[in-house]
Amino acid sequence: MQKQTFTLTILTLFISCGFALSAPDTPETRRHEAERYLQATPPKALFEDMADKMAANLPPDQRDQFKKLMTSQLDIAALTKAMIDSMVKHFTTDELKALADFYGSPVGKSAMQKFGAYMADIMPTIEAEKCSFGRRVAPASTLKPRTMRAPGSPLDARLVPRGPSPFW
Repeated sequence: MQKQTFTLTILTLFISCGFALSAPDTPETRRHEAERYLQATPPKALFEDMADKMAANLPPDQRDQFKKLMTSQLDIAALTKAMIDSMVKHFTTDELKALADFYGSPVGKSAMQKFGAYMADIMPTIEAEKCSFGRRVAPASTLKPRTMRAPGSPLDARLVPRGPSPFW
């Protein structure tokens, strides 16, 4: 009986410690973990690597110009702010902590080194599907592009109704 009581006491302590060690879920703790995640996966490095790998799909005489445009014309500060704001909005502190821990680990870093090549592989398919989607949907669509910069977010694209639509 003493052994069972001791085991139950230890188990209760471990469970209590687990709750106590869990970070509070506040916008401040989320922002801290989002920033830690972006330290492990810096947006600038991600976009530079992606541009480098995507350039491999272009004719050799266009690659340098493409890489220069992709890396010099991106507002990394605006992208970083938008990424942090969105992460704070959508993820909990524990989720962001897990992401930061994983991508800061050797396995996570190895996975991220492959991300540019992965994006380069799928980008032609994404672009082709976007064009195909546009051709299929455009004749029946009542939406038109309004702006590439939605209020409050420099990176959102918005669509607005052009006329009567069953979706509005």
